[in-house]
Amino acid sequence: MSKDACPFCAAETLVRAVAYYGTVFAVADRFPVAEGHLLVISRRHVADWFALDDGERRDAETLLLRLRERILAGDPTVSGFNIGMNCGGSAGQTIFHAHVHLIPRRSGDTPDPAGGVRGVIPGKRKYSQGHF
Repeated sequence: MSKDACPFCAAETLVRAVAYYGTVFAVADRFPVAEGHLLVISRRHVADWFALDDGERRDAETLLLRLRERILAGDPTVSGFNIGMNCGGSAGQTIFHAHVHLIPRRSGDTPDPAGGVRGVIPGKRKYSQGHF
């Protein structure tokens, strides 16, 4: 995906920013899977997490931690988080610009959250704890 065609490089995306830190910024996900779902996006147009440099990854981590604290302070129903990145088309990435999902979770928001992000592959979410 070229920088010119990238929705994360578009000026209107930066205008929607809810937070900034160094080389990254955060916006509300336009298709949230939970209330408060945010994206931490690199300012530099690179494909995914693995293309970021060390400073960009550190900035993303710092912003994720700050956003977590902000969310927890503003919403006492949040009791957990999913943090996720899709790197490559086979991993489900549809916008080829590095970004991290921060998804607040609440007790009872799904009947059985065990396995968490393992659910990206149907039938693989559940596992026996003695087998990892």
